[in-house]
Amino acid sequence: MSTIQRKVLLLTTIVVLMMMMIWVALTYYNRQTQEQYNTILQRYLILNQVNVASAQMITDLNNYLAQPIPNNLEKIQTGQSELEGVERELLSLGHQENEFELLNYVGLIDSLIETVDRTISLHHHDDEEAALREFNDATRIANYISDTTLDLVDQELKTYDSFYRHIIDQSKEISRLGIWLFILFTYSLIVITYVLARSITRPIYQLTEAANALSRGEFDSEVEVDSNDEIAFLAKTFNRMRLNINNLISEIQMKAQLEKELQQNQLLLQESQLRSLQSQINPHFLFNTLNTISKKAYLEGANQTSDLLVNIAGLLRYNLKQLDRAVTLQDEVTVLKQYIDIQKARFTERLQFEDEIDDHVLNIAIPALTLQPIIENAIIHAVEPREEGGRITFRIKEKDRYALIEIEDDGPGMSSEKVEHLLEGLILPKEGHSTGIGFTNVVKRLKLFYNQDDLVKINSRLGEGTKISLIIPKQKGGPVNDTVTYRR
Repeated sequence: MSTIQRKVLLLTTIVVLMMMMIWVALTYYNRQTQEQYNTILQRYLILNQVNVASAQMITDLNNYLAQPIPNNLEKIQTGQSELEGVERELLSLGHQENEFELLNYVGLIDSLIETVDRTISLHHHDDEEAALREFNDATRIANYISDTTLDLVDQELKTYDSFYRHIIDQSKEISRLGIWLFILFTYSLIVITYVLARSITRPIYQLTEAANALSRGEFDSEVEVDSNDEIAFLAKTFNRMRLNINNLISEIQMKAQLEKELQQNQLLLQESQLRSLQSQINPHFLFNTLNTISKKAYLEGANQTSDLLVNIAGLLRYNLKQLDRAVTLQDEVTVLKQYIDIQKARFTERLQFEDEIDDHVLNIAIPALTLQPIIENAIIHAVEPREEGGRITFRIKEKDRYALIEIEDDGPGMSSEKVEHLLEGLILPKEGHSTGIGFTNVVKRLKLFYNQDDLVKINSRLGEGTKISLIIPKQKGGPVNDTVTYRR
């Protein structure tokens, strides 16, 4: 797949290669021109060195004749060595046009060296007149060398005049070539950049148009991207997302329709059941009947039966009220005690119930029917299945910002998975019987009533019983900052 990164690397590589080609060509031309310049300059320097060395030798010879000391003699010998070394370099400067003049020039240097040697020798033999003649000859030879040097330099200038002009013309051509290369390089770079940018921006534009269409609710338009890079992969992913969203919306609409129909059916069923129940029994008639039976049982001396009927009537009246109303914790405790009295009449000594209640928090608001379903579950699981029965402990404690309600039993306990499901509000398979107001219903109603999470805690292990704690804020919507820990 041709990725965007590869395209960018390709563009960078092309730019670098073109710049390197231009740099290599210009560097090669400059080096060639510089080498030619250096060669010509070296020829001039050699000729100038001969001229300077010969004139200096005459000066040193004159100083020696005037003052024949070893230092002056050493300077003369150094100049001779320098001229002899230059002779070898002069021979490499020869070409067809200056070959004769160059050989004559080398001969003059040799004559100068020999004349200087004869002058020194005659001076050593105290032949001053002969030494003076030789010195004059050496001076004439040095002057002749100077004149010949100028001729050779002039001849070199004439010889390389065409070369200089060629270099000037070539420099102008190189300048024009550089301008054309710059124009070509700029144009090529613009074209390549445009093609590369278009190959990237066009798919992005197509994808943007598809996203705008999707935002308008057009889920049927498919994204078509004619590239082979990450944008194409993104377009395919976008198409899959579009299809998934379309399917999800269809599924949601279908579920909404089904839920609407189901809700309508449930409302019809509830209305039918309510009408059926109302047609069969009047709640007020039932309460009055239970109260009448309770009074009759009391008059006949059946006090326990009378109390049991009173508790049943109060519990029935409390349960038939609306569940979304707010009651006090005192109301919940009262109906809970009625419920426990009824269950004790059923289980006798098998049900051991203990309570520890702090009266200072009984005025706190709480959803109706919060405590009874939890106690009922404890009876169903911890007392009813066992022949020896079980023990349930009910506590209400006052904390700083909340009231802590604990319901603890010594039943079989629950697994961590079941605890997690209960706290998440998931519906579990029915175990035993209940009033229809399950534990998950209590958890959900507490969250809605206080608009807070983590109000219910469960500490349970298999074989170690269960402890359920309710964290009830003293003020509805108030903060609950304390941390509740559980230990067995």
